[in-house]
Amino acid sequence: MKPKSAFATVKSFVADLLFRSSFAARLAAGMGAGAVFDGTEKSAAMSDGIAVSLVTGSRIAKKPRIKAFLSTRPVLWFLFLFNGAVAAVSCFTMDGAKGIATAAAMGLVALGAAGGLVASRRRTAP
Repeated sequence: MKPKSAFATVKSFVADLLFRSSFAARLAAGMGAGAVFDGTEKSAAMSDGIAVSLVTGSRIAKKPRIKAFLSTRPVLWFLFLFNGAVAAVSCFTMDGAKGIATAAAMGLVALGAAGGLVASRRRTAP
């Protein structure tokens, strides 16, 4: 495998920087929308922030170093236990559709982490 050219290295760095800054900005916009906007504008800002964060976050998670970090057993255990606890607590502390949606989303993340734990255990079994 031949080394990258200087242009390719700079292009990769700029693209990575744009993805990360877009992810952080949209995540902050989604969380801070309630302090700035009301009504429809608030919903639009939050929906936009969530959508862009999901797209850019999934692209960032496909990077080899981050993918290797996310698939380690300690990280998977943390994701499983933390998101499972949040799902259980949100089910009882939040009312209505928000509580059900939060519990379902966090439960899905916990199940995904559990699937990663089971898959990694199968790979290491003799």
